[in-house]
Amino acid sequence: MPVSILPGTLELLILNAISAGPQHGYGILLRIERTSGGNLLIEQGALYPALYRLETQNLIDSDWGVSENNRRAKFYTLTAAGRKRLKEELSQWQQLTKAMALALGAGA
Repeated sequence: MPVSILPGTLELLILNAISAGPQHGYGILLRIERTSGGNLLIEQGALYPALYRLETQNLIDSDWGVSENNRRAKFYTLTAAGRKRLKEELSQWQQLTKAMALALGAGA
């Protein structure tokens, strides 16, 4: 059963999905769904505003191309600033999840 993502984690999931290579919006949704084992489902209505925010922050770039089903699509890639932000946020997330597991008794 899919779970809701925590506030503020959508951008991290997008940056991580794009780090695997250039991808169009729907491909990002599929990549997140696949890598989470189907446990995270992102709505398109949330994805595209998040992509816009990341692009205006210069964390991702976009270029028009052709998708695998021969349709015109915007493909997103990480910028150097995006790679740096991803690295920082992954480190913070790992520290937080370790601390939460300990606090909730999962680390015992």
